[in-house]
Amino acid sequence: MGKEQIVAVLQIGGEFTTDADGHMSYSGGEAHAMFVQSDWTFSGFKQEISSTLNNLKLDQFAFKYFLPKNDKTLISISNDKDLRRMVEFHAESETTYIYVMKKADNRSKNAVADSGTPTDAFAIVPTTQDGSKRQKVCASWKNVITGVGQVFEGPKDFRDALHKYAIAHRFHYRFIKNDSSRVTAECTGEDCPWRIHASKSPAKKEFMIKKISESHTCESETVKSHRLASQRWVASVIKEKLRDSPNYRPRDIANDLQREYGLCLNYSQAWRGRSIAQKELYSSHEEACSQLPWFCERIVETNPGSVATVVALEDSKFRFFVAFHASLHGFQHGCRPLLFLDAITAKPNKHWKLLAATSVDGEGDVFPVAFGVVDDESRENWHWFLQQLKSSLSTSRAITFISNGEHGLWDEVSSVFPDSHHGYCVESLIEEFKKQLDDAWTEELKDAMVEHLKKAIYACTTDELNQYIELIKNASDKLADWLLEINPERWSDARFKGVRHGQYSCNIFGTVSEWIPTRYELSVVQLVDTIRCKLMEMMYTRRESSNAWTEVLTPSANQKLQEEVSKAHTLNVLPAENDENGSNIFKVCDDSVNVVNLAIWECTCQRWRISGLPCMHAIAVIERTGQYAYDYCAKYFTTGWYRLTYSLSINPIPDVIVPVTLIDPAQSPATHPCPVRTRRRVGRPKEKPADPRIAIKRAVRCSRCKGYGHNKATCKVPIST
Repeated sequence: MGKEQIVAVLQIGGEFTTDADGHMSYSGGEAHAMFVQSDWTFSGFKQEISSTLNNLKLDQFAFKYFLPKNDKTLISISNDKDLRRMVEFHAESETTYIYVMKKADNRSKNAVADSGTPTDAFAIVPTTQDGSKRQKVCASWKNVITGVGQVFEGPKDFRDALHKYAIAHRFHYRFIKNDSSRVTAECTGEDCPWRIHASKSPAKKEFMIKKISESHTCESETVKSHRLASQRWVASVIKEKLRDSPNYRPRDIANDLQREYGLCLNYSQAWRGRSIAQKELYSSHEEACSQLPWFCERIVETNPGSVATVVALEDSKFRFFVAFHASLHGFQHGCRPLLFLDAITAKPNKHWKLLAATSVDGEGDVFPVAFGVVDDESRENWHWFLQQLKSSLSTSRAITFISNGEHGLWDEVSSVFPDSHHGYCVESLIEEFKKQLDDAWTEELKDAMVEHLKKAIYACTTDELNQYIELIKNASDKLADWLLEINPERWSDARFKGVRHGQYSCNIFGTVSEWIPTRYELSVVQLVDTIRCKLMEMMYTRRESSNAWTEVLTPSANQKLQEEVSKAHTLNVLPAENDENGSNIFKVCDDSVNVVNLAIWECTCQRWRISGLPCMHAIAVIERTGQYAYDYCAKYFTTGWYRLTYSLSINPIPDVIVPVTLIDPAQSPATHPCPVRTRRRVGRPKEKPADPRIAIKRAVRCSRCKGYGHNKATCKVPIST
């Protein structure tokens, strides 16, 4: 036999489908041409394929072809003889198709060992006995859950992975437990023992798989039910394709999901999933282009002096900023120069982030100053928000910012506000510190280390700070170095240069989360106007409550001052020897000696400077000199400044519609500041609506005889004379 050569077309990356008669067809992927000679070895054949396919590693691939005029059975090429036979069989053909496919795993091989038909990831969608297609499932989803010890960012990520895992392995499950700290699910198959449990680790706060069953006895050929294909899941799967093909039809969606995931959906289910995807893709951009500019104009018209800005970006993204005049005025004239920066997920609008700048009033309560709505918490969005905030504030005083420093905030704050101070949010610092304590630490030792950190944070002098850092270092050099790398000037009172006056964190997340409804998804306009309504109510309530105050200081500040007054009675006060005037500098003796300078409001214990209220040493001197302690308190704690904080009101904005569920039941629609549009509640009505066809008629009564069933005109009762 002489040397023979054929032209081969290499096919890779596509897939096979099989019709009811068993004929197989190949679609998709890439095609490459090459010559194949009959005297080649199988090793040389693979080397030539690898070179043709850009040096593709072929260890995990198999090579198959069809015999002439036979498209029902694939023939394998696995040795020299197989290669020579292929060339001989196709010697008379113009071209020969060779399919390069990934090798099937052991389970797949066992399932098709008798059929002679491969089930590898690229190739074939096998058929059932009745000829209906059993579509392939995304192969990568089969391994999204690997076993005990696998870590997820949170319960939501675990549930998403479980959903994909169930689709890939074609089974249904139900939740036994499902909350923010633990998730337990089991297979719904009859007598199937499969079960999985994941929970949050108390040490590292990681969400981890703790238990998973090895056996799974109910994996079916296909998932006929639509229960795994929720509307949200369908939307997440088709969103990118819908962006590229806006005319993506529900029937095509159902067909694609059946082909790609083996899920059977009807038309209405596919239509609802597409509607959600369309809303997520287009509604935000449309609102940014139409409703939000109008809303900005209405804010400025109804609340002169307010700042409202919207910028439309590409890919259906936008940035929105709002600061009401009453909030800006209250911050600049009543609050200490302190702003907390935080990002809030606007549930259930999870594709938006709410950036917030908030201060605190004289009582230490949250005072929102400005908000921004963006698609994501990124460095660019924070930079834009800070720029808008700076242009909104007319104050020239240096501002102290508090944040967790993430997303470039350490650099962005100093860039936009160069004269400001920036501190670490104490709650965030403590949580980060706890993450450094692994399972090798006992709970008792962990608590002790956290307590040392808190005392280091609230330390007033450098000596106190060093003392607690040394205690931490004795337990772990690594922990102490980690704390020093963060820089104590950002978190310790002993070194912090900004003005916090005892305020270390601000629960803006909890406050705004209570304001935003969780059952209904709001537009950005409704979201911001809901916050505006709550702000308006908050400012009115606090303004009215402060009218009853009679003390110079706010109630909480006055209580703190009185506690220091009670401590000052036992202190011994002596004039300082080096005081030239003999009236401003004093020595105060208790367990130690502290020097108080009334002229500059300073005590060597540093508590007066840090809290803004006189310490017990200062109060002892003030009482000794016959003065009033109220005169030496920071103005931000006085009742007058508190009232200035809430002196202005936020005005209603007509024509903005909010869901009826946001309205306080105690308020009638006529008195509520926001126009109301009623909305049908979710769930089954408690009472059946009245049938308009059924009318309850009032009995007719005759005015002559006072009888029922007729009137005066038809009355036949004789009238007695």
